[in-house]
Amino acid sequence: MNGVLLAQAPAQTENNPVLNISVFGAFVAITLFIVIRASRNNKTAADFYAGGRSFSGPQNGFAIAGDYLSAASFLGIVGAIALNGYDGFLYSIGFLVAWLVALLLVAELMRNTGKFTMADVLSFRLKQRPVRMAAAITTLAVCLFYLLAQMSGAGGLVSLLLGVGDRVGQSVVIAVVGVLMVVYVLIGGMKGTTWVQIVKAFLLIGGAIAMAVWVLAEHGFDFNGVLEAAVAASASGDAILAPGLQYGAKPLDFLSLGMALVLGTAGLPHVLMRFYTVPTAKEARRSVVWAIWLIGLFYLLTLVLGYGAGALVGAETIAAAPGGVNSAAPLLAQALGGPVLMGFISAVAFATILAVVAGLTITAATSFAHDIYANVIKKGQVEGDGEVKIARITVLVIGALAIVGGIGVQGQNVAFLVALAFAVAASANLPTILYSLFWRRFTTRGAVWSMYGGLGTALVLIVLSPVFSSTETSVFPGADFAVWPQSNPGIVSIPVGFLLGWIGSLTSRRAEDRRLAAEMEVRSLTGFGAEKAAQH
Repeated sequence: MNGVLLAQAPAQTENNPVLNISVFGAFVAITLFIVIRASRNNKTAADFYAGGRSFSGPQNGFAIAGDYLSAASFLGIVGAIALNGYDGFLYSIGFLVAWLVALLLVAELMRNTGKFTMADVLSFRLKQRPVRMAAAITTLAVCLFYLLAQMSGAGGLVSLLLGVGDRVGQSVVIAVVGVLMVVYVLIGGMKGTTWVQIVKAFLLIGGAIAMAVWVLAEHGFDFNGVLEAAVAASASGDAILAPGLQYGAKPLDFLSLGMALVLGTAGLPHVLMRFYTVPTAKEARRSVVWAIWLIGLFYLLTLVLGYGAGALVGAETIAAAPGGVNSAAPLLAQALGGPVLMGFISAVAFATILAVVAGLTITAATSFAHDIYANVIKKGQVEGDGEVKIARITVLVIGALAIVGGIGVQGQNVAFLVALAFAVAASANLPTILYSLFWRRFTTRGAVWSMYGGLGTALVLIVLSPVFSSTETSVFPGADFAVWPQSNPGIVSIPVGFLLGWIGSLTSRRAEDRRLAAEMEVRSLTGFGAEKAAQH
């Protein structure tokens, strides 16, 4: 049975491009209709940035799940488990635990304090212009790294569907996804983007449940049978069930990855921004409960899907397919239900990518237009819809950068690329967020040093690591300037961000306004004044 599936997989992929693209085209048409319908009331900045704060807790919970469960979760993790077993599942554990950290430490507090963006919170009791500028720059950096991961996933997925193995064909695909992303955001704003994320969450979790049940049914509804089949099909044998297959020889790499995954979510601006789309703190809490159940369920399913792909498709076939490790989920769908199921799951994967890149793009555009243009350049004096116009122009620029960057990182594991975005977020944003919320002596200097220092350290270490050069999977495989051995910078850059925030605050000559610090503490803990602030 397995031998037949292995032999047929590539042939079926090439023989059914019309079906695959038809299913994807139908999804694009339906979601574009939803976006256009949702965009009719986009009149103010609150409508464009926060969907008019009109979503209920359950709706926002599904949208959060749709935003958080990216191509890394679906394509990258399933592939990582199929190839590396237990070590691949560490991504699922890290992403899930990270969500709990974000919930317990920052989510509701940030929502109660802010208005549209992360910088609203960080500049609440500090000097507006330097803090907003730094926060906007770190937001743009995190969003761009995350966008690269999604674009890489898009290129690999369509190359699998169409049998496109050359870089030119994949580059065209990435460009098409980038254009679609820009269209979604320009037309729909946050309201349209949110509805796309809700639809995508239904499809993704529903598809994952169906595939997981099917995998279990193939093995008599015995998960142990799935594991035994995966062991039998793997060249590594029992090693895929134990820690160390991928990171056993690189414990520092593993520690660095773990730090980035667990601490990164609490600093991801596009996830935190979702809490501004609900009208009250009570609805924000309800949305968190829904999101936890949905996200937790999905990450448990990745264990079944990953080992199922290893058992029914085989690690060698996955690695050799167009799209590489990111092709495991579509190939598993093909092995289970043939080209029809593969077309549906691939459309769901595309929905995943489009929904997440739309959320990232609107977050980056909001940060530039609201924080840099409106509050730094114009000093709060923006007439009419000038701020929204700048946001729309920013969307075009970000789309172009994402396309160019996505072409450059083709072939990388999506989950790995997202881990880099998490490391940048944990280094540049999280220290300042936690200090702002919980330390009254935190100063403007501490915030600026922490954000620029954490961001700079992370970027330098990434450029000097095997991510950029020295290996076959590097961005520049022919070059050799990797002097930093770890692939993830978190083990150094995250402590540097916290340390610089502490040193900068202690060495500041002038203390910040203690009254504003007290007001921020009361508002963040109680929500008092949050609804009033959100209306302005």
